[in-house]
Amino acid sequence: MEPATQMAHDQQQPKWEGVATAELLGPKAEQVWPFLEDFFGLHKWFPTLTTCLPVHGISGQPGCVRYCAGFKTPVDCEGDQPEPNWTKQELLSIDPSQMTYSYSIVDGNVGFNSYISTLKVVPKEDGCSIEWKYEVEPVEGWTLKDLDVFIDTGLQVMASRMKASLSPKLEV
Repeated sequence: MEPATQMAHDQQQPKWEGVATAELLGPKAEQVWPFLEDFFGLHKWFPTLTTCLPVHGISGQPGCVRYCAGFKTPVDCEGDQPEPNWTKQELLSIDPSQMTYSYSIVDGNVGFNSYISTLKVVPKEDGCSIEWKYEVEPVEGWTLKDLDVFIDTGLQVMASRMKASLSPKLEV
């Protein structure tokens, strides 16, 4: 395909959309929400993310931007990479009373264009769940299934880490 034809074809593809959910039995939504609300603290929970630094603004206020780096994706090549994967993410909106926020990727080297996510903590009778909705233009070298697995796997580990941090410490 000619480059101009390929660009026109890519622009006609619908955005990928997905949702991942993690159930947390025991912890209440009000206990889990502060972990997610800490927009600059994602590295504490997301697997393989080594860096999450403030770039601009105050954590938890719309317009703030975080720099995230070090994560591996399903399409990373084996061996040496010249630089780590990184993104800059902007908090678009937040509603603590509904325990939800949305953010977008505004820059990065992983090929995510027009990426927007919404995370929400949902109260349940026996605990809570975390819901992660996302949409992005098709990503070169990825499939929607790659993205679904990447986000779902990351969310399951995040939920597990959050639950473990809330569990009473065993006394020795």
